[in-house]
Amino acid sequence: MIEVKNVYKSFGDKKVLDDVSATFYKGKSNFIIGSSGSGKSVLMKCMVGLEQVTDGSILYENRDFTHLDYNAKKEIRKEIGMLFQGTALFDSLTVEQNIEFPIKMFSKMTSAERLERVNFCLQRVNLSNVNHLFPSALSGGMKKRVGIARAIALNPQYLFCDEPNSGLDPLTSRVIDELIREITIEFNITTIINTHDMKSVFDMGDNIIFIWQGKKWWQGTRKDIRSSGNKELYDFMKAYDIENM
Repeated sequence: MIEVKNVYKSFGDKKVLDDVSATFYKGKSNFIIGSSGSGKSVLMKCMVGLEQVTDGSILYENRDFTHLDYNAKKEIRKEIGMLFQGTALFDSLTVEQNIEFPIKMFSKMTSAERLERVNFCLQRVNLSNVNHLFPSALSGGMKKRVGIARAIALNPQYLFCDEPNSGLDPLTSRVIDELIREITIEFNITTIINTHDMKSVFDMGDNIIFIWQGKKWWQGTRKDIRSSGNKELYDFMKAYDIENM
């Protein structure tokens, strides 16, 4: 479980996050939604340490990540997997080398152990015999799956997915959704997904946090989002033609 407590974030005089508190649950698909500029991406960056909060705390299983020293933060980062919006694969490395990269950096596995882990992760995302291909030879959906394989390479407790369906066709998007959902449940991971894809939210949203103008404006599940009575949330969904989904 991750707890965000009274988090503020400003860039100069511009306040981006304003007293945000939210809980992200273990073994669940936790979504952060909101319009562009709402602060949802900044919230995710603060949670993984890419941005420092101006005030407030972020707790990983009661460990205050925000106020830990560098070495203590590094230990928590070993428990975090990240699927970036553009996958962020290294073009000059093969699929195998991309997945092996965090294993070599953060573990003491032998070469044989690393290869075994790489192959396990590739099998888990339904990719076989692609070890020696370069990212340029992969489709968009395959790159996303390799990104997921790399994100779970260290068997993380926390999985962050930044716009996982960006640039994918609807069918491939659903494949990626199902894969993330399966991994979340199978490995009992705390998964946090930042997305504009409302179909994903309605298909998978165990826990949804709606950010509006830098504030947490609503939190609930996909079962009660339509009856929330929250005007700003309704206006946001209406922009995506949710009533016709």
